[in-house]
This record gives sequence, structure tokens and C-alpha cells, in this order.
Amino acid sequence: MPTTLLAQVIPDPVRRICQTLHDAGFEGWVVGGRVRDCIMASLASSHRLEAGGDWDIATNARPAQVQRLFRKVIPTGIEHGTVTVLIDKEGYEVTTFRAEAEYHDGRRPGAVAFLDDITADLARRDFTVNAIAYDPLADRLVDSFGGVDDIRAQRLRAVGTAAERFAEDGLRVLRAARFVATLEFDLDDQTAAAIEPSLDSYRKVSSERIRDEWLKCMKAQNPSRGFEVMRVHGMLAITAPELLESVGCEQNRYHTYDVWGHAMACMDACPPSPVLRVAGLLHDVGKPRSRAFSDKTEDYTFYNHEAIGADMARPMLERLKFSNAERDRVVGLVRHHLICYSDEWSDAAVRRWLRRVTPELAEDLYALGRADAVGKGSDPQPEFDNLRRLQARVEQLLAEGAAVSIRDLAINGRDLISTVGLQPGPIMGEILRELLEEVTDSPERNTREVLLERARELANAARQ
Repeated sequence: MPTTLLAQVIPDPVRRICQTLHDAGFEGWVVGGRVRDCIMASLASSHRLEAGGDWDIATNARPAQVQRLFRKVIPTGIEHGTVTVLIDKEGYEVTTFRAEAEYHDGRRPGAVAFLDDITADLARRDFTVNAIAYDPLADRLVDSFGGVDDIRAQRLRAVGTAAERFAEDGLRVLRAARFVATLEFDLDDQTAAAIEPSLDSYRKVSSERIRDEWLKCMKAQNPSRGFEVMRVHGMLAITAPELLESVGCEQNRYHTYDVWGHAMACMDACPPSPVLRVAGLLHDVGKPRSRAFSDKTEDYTFYNHEAIGADMARPMLERLKFSNAERDRVVGLVRHHLICYSDEWSDAAVRRWLRRVTPELAEDLYALGRADAVGKGSDPQPEFDNLRRLQARVEQLLAEGAAVSIRDLAINGRDLISTVGLQPGPIMGEILRELLEEVTDSPERNTREVLLERARELANAARQ
């Protein structure tokens, strides 16, 4: 059994917790994803064990007994057998062996029975690779369901009967998709076959939990592996049916893939920022609704698809309970992802583009643009070069002090009140926007004296 790495990396506080349990006559087992990841790293030299992560402990001690054994304990989920032991200000979950029954909402067990056997506790877990326990004191694994063999085979298989596991918690079908991506495993045939018949439980899962799984999936090297599972087995039809319009939607001659395949390739090519990858997933979602055939070019066009896509993306992200900041970022990226830069652009045109997209979004747009080029399936270098030249011009203009927002003007609203004599109101915003427009064309006009004089002219014209 591959326990060498586990023995090396178990944190000292985890050993101390297990030792305290053992000294009191109880068992203490390390369980969960960290055990799986250590075994994967031991078996495959290509798999790296990431730093951090939670270390979870299972025991036959009841919650009240655990509370008596340690000085600082938080009853985080005591009704389900879980408490958090604090050691050196770090929290470690300690959960009593348990069996679960009577799932009424596809998420939480209606009843929990505490057990004394680690194997019985492992039987309630979702996948065999997560149903392995390690005793750090005896350096011993318990692998009653063949999890180590499944890790060797890179196979994701449900513990026991897949349909029963999926009925217990509707999120497990989505976790299956996520693990296919993050672990780079393939679904066991029987496990895969149980997903679609279990979607009634999935429909009960909260939007927040689905969003969290999407974001975890985005951390995989190729999140498309997970989204393909969601598509093939019916999860996307429930969560984001708009995305399925992209499947089989033929593109123009510049693309190798249909819209769905391009979205998958673009998402994978994005830097591993979860929110940026969500933008990669959604950036062309408006194409199916804008697709038209041009007799002139004898090819398909997708006029205004970026605006249509932005209008589609916002309610999708609202439905999935993304934060306001996340929604605004993704919608902005979708709306502005089509960068038609040419070296013939004037400096004023570059400044206008930067005003429209904002400097805060520009870096993400370069990254999304590069991923978009990769996702076409042809040589991306010409588009890479084009983006690099745009980025260089933007950086130069910003270094020269280009005004790209009202905040960059040499005067502000207080100056309009104290010097120009304006009263607070809509006219102030109109004048500041007009001044910004003028200094975009003529940045040398962005001085206090020039702008105040021009503001007086605009204010007098507005009063007439």
C-alpha cells in the first residue's frame, strides 16, 4: 500500500489529535481528499501534491467525548457528528463514524446513526477514491472498496450502488463531473449510467452549491472534461440550457470547431483563474442566436453576438448566484471579448477602446483574446502578435497619463461647483463626460486651466 508520502506529510497537529484519541481508547483515522491526493502523488510521479488543503479525521468517539478531550472545540456540525478541534489557531474537523438515512431533500440526511467501525463509515462516502482511511499512528490504510486500485486505473467509481449514492446527495453527480476534470480520471461505466436516472435529486441542489462546483472544476488543467460530463449526462440541460444551443452550431471558415467545441478549447486555454474561465465558457454563448449566412462572403456571420452573449450571460450568472463583482467582470469580458485591433488605429481610438473596456478589464481581455485564438484550432500566432501590439500601445498611453475615465481629468465636480459656479446635478456629469471626450482626442488639453475655461463655455451654453 502506498503510505510513504502520507507518513511524511501528515501535519503534526493531525498526529497529535489522533494520538489523543488513541490514548483515550478511541480510533483516529485521516480520511478524505488529502488521503486520495497523497496516494495519487505516490503512485504517479506526474501528480503533484498541492500545498494546503483540509485534513479531516474520523473517529469512533462521540462528539461529546471529543469535546472533553481537547481544550478548544467548535461544534460546527455536531448534530451530524462533526466538531472542529483548534490547535495553534488552525481548525481540524473530527467526525464520528456514522451512517446516514432518510434523505428527504437530496442533500441532508434526515437521520444519522453513529457507528464504531471505520469500514461502515467509509461505505457512506461518494466515490471509492474518497473512501480510503489512513491511521498515522500504525501507518495503515483501510481501503475496503478498492479505491487504490481505482486510483491506479484512473477510474472514478461510486461506492456501492451508484444510484443509491447519487440519490442521497444530488450534488454527487456534479462532483463526479468535477473529479473527472480535476483528477483527470474516467467515469466507471456503471457510475456514468446512474447519473441521468438520478437527476431528480440534482434538481434539488441549490444554485450556490452548483456555482461552487463550477468554480472548483475551473481549477482543473482542462475543465472541459467536467463540462463534457455535464453536457452528456444531462446536468447542463438543467443548470444552463442556453449553453446547449452551442452544440453543433457551425462556425465560419476561421474555426475548426463548432461553437461548443470552441468554448471548451477557449476555456481550457484561459489562465487558471476560475472567473476568467467562466468568461471563456460563455464568451460566444450569443453566437447561435446571431448566426446568419452571408451570400456575399459565402460564410456564416455572427453580427452583434458579443452584446447578445452579454445579455444572456447576466441572467445565467444571477441564476447561479455569482457575486455582483463576478457577474460584472464576466459580462464585461463577454461584451468586449471581440477585439478588432488594427495598427491603423489612432492613439485616440486606442484611448477610446480603453475607456470602453476599462483598464481594470484590459488584462483579462488580452488573456481571453489569446485563449480565443487558441480555441479556433488554427495558428494563433498572428492574433497573439496583434494583441501584443495593442497591449504595448495601451501601456505606452497609460504611461503618458492618458485620461480614460472622469477620475483622470485635471478637474473634478468640486471644481465645477467652486470655480465654475455649477450646482450639483446631472449637468455636472454631462460636462465632465464631454471634457473626457475632448481630452481623449487631444490629451494635451487635460490641464486645469484649459478644462475650467472649457467647462465655463459648456455651462454657459447649457444655461441658454
